[in-house]
Amino acid sequence: MLLAAGFGTRLRPLTLHTPKCLVPIGGQPLLAHWLQQLELIHTEAALVNTHYLADQVGDFLIGWQQGSMELKRSYEPCLLGTAGSLLANQTFFAGCTGLLIHADNFSQADLGQLLAAHNNRPARCLLTMLTFTTPRPSSCGIVEITSDGVVVGFHEKVVDPPGNRANGALYVFDQPFLDWLLINHPNASDFSTEVLPHCLGRIFTWHTEVSYIDIGTPEALAEAEAICSKLASTFPSIDL
Repeated sequence: MLLAAGFGTRLRPLTLHTPKCLVPIGGQPLLAHWLQQLELIHTEAALVNTHYLADQVGDFLIGWQQGSMELKRSYEPCLLGTAGSLLANQTFFAGCTGLLIHADNFSQADLGQLLAAHNNRPARCLLTMLTFTTPRPSSCGIVEITSDGVVVGFHEKVVDPPGNRANGALYVFDQPFLDWLLINHPNASDFSTEVLPHCLGRIFTWHTEVSYIDIGTPEALAEAEAICSKLASTFPSIDL
């Protein structure tokens, strides 16, 4: 599930007429980068939630002609929040391994390696979280982990967090997690504050060494553009 419904307020005026998930990076919309990465790991189907400028996102998805992945949309008249969106669309994932992705982030992280890590997670873990090293720890959710990579502490945007290993807000899960969520937190809206604190000791992590950027500001957008330009000059044939 690609979460693409947000307003992108901090990117105005760019997002006054363009949804944040369609802001171009490296010559193509941000959402296209994620769809290509999902195609690479042979994803069967992707569900995109929409709200702000939903028609533009819908038109983009209709015009997407790459690969065999089935694309679906879920329009939210009122934003449900990360956990709320997952709960509202839980039948989409029934019996399958699922990924929950914030489509306003940018990264070239290897999702195949993330899935492999999830498949080899400790038996006590319900889900797997992508983590990355952040240069701005106070602006992220910082995690503390055990020697075997399990989250035991979570610090959401605090002034002086203990480290710089950040939650990428990208999760892998299976049916047991959805069952647990529905039983224990059926009315949750925010994933970071209403779900994750109750999962300490049951979240495995996979760490990426490549850049992971929240495209929330013009500065972050420029940083992602610079990464794409560097990749294009290093690997001229790469499809960005």
